[in-house]
Amino acid sequence: MHYILIADSGSTKTDWMACLSSDPLNSSRLFQTQGINPYHQNDDAILTILQQELLPGLMSAGLWPSGLKTIRFYGSGVRPEQEQRMRRLLLDAMPEANDVLVKSDMLGAAHALCGDREGIVCILGTGANSCLYDGRQIVQNTPPLGYVLGDEGSGAVLGIRFLNALYKNRLYQNAQAEFEDAFKLSMGDVISHVYRQPMANRWLASLSTYIHQHLSQPTVRALVVDNFRLFVRYNLEPYGRHDLPVSAVGSIAYFYLEQFREALQEEGYRMGTVFRSPIEGLQHYWCKE
Repeated sequence: MHYILIADSGSTKTDWMACLSSDPLNSSRLFQTQGINPYHQNDDAILTILQQELLPGLMSAGLWPSGLKTIRFYGSGVRPEQEQRMRRLLLDAMPEANDVLVKSDMLGAAHALCGDREGIVCILGTGANSCLYDGRQIVQNTPPLGYVLGDEGSGAVLGIRFLNALYKNRLYQNAQAEFEDAFKLSMGDVISHVYRQPMANRWLASLSTYIHQHLSQPTVRALVVDNFRLFVRYNLEPYGRHDLPVSAVGSIAYFYLEQFREALQEEGYRMGTVFRSPIEGLQHYWCKE
């Protein structure tokens, strides 16, 4: 039984999809492992995930390594200089494969959202990124710069902007008291989370659930839309392509779909496709009849 294995990997988790060659679009198996990021992880850490999580997952699904011939791996941290290293590690764990492609999560999003069509592609999750895609490759990318220097539109920056408005009394009445009661936090605790504890970007992005629950408040909704408008102005406007649809993957784009659409329209763009995760689109891109 031959199959193709597709991966969409972030620092937290990796989504894997196996498609049987006999029925590629209707026989997929989806499972997860820890995230793989070759920029941050050494060879031993990556091989441990592949050997102790991925391979047992394949076999528990009835997929033996001997049937694996093709791998398509897209991931965060996969810069051009990391592609060959990641390809070697995949082959070390799965030597039966003879066709292995390793590319960035940005190109994975482009393949999932646009296929062979031209478009503007965005990743809007904890962080944010974008590119201009010509139907084959990325031709332009505005550097996102991370949540301290950039990342407009991301969950982390949304959290920053919400806390700023909260503690400077720019939200609705009793907003601060409601927030601190819900999270059992004081302003000092918030400052500690942001400046003294690790993974501040993830904590800031985790506030998105609370923000989403308060979209009925006009000031909160306006804050969300404005976050997206800044993303469009600073990251998409340099492409100079108002003629192209803007598509996105990621939880922030998915759960704030209407606010994202509103921001795009206000900035003179039209929305394309939005997926929470690119894995389904990647299945259609690679597992064709």
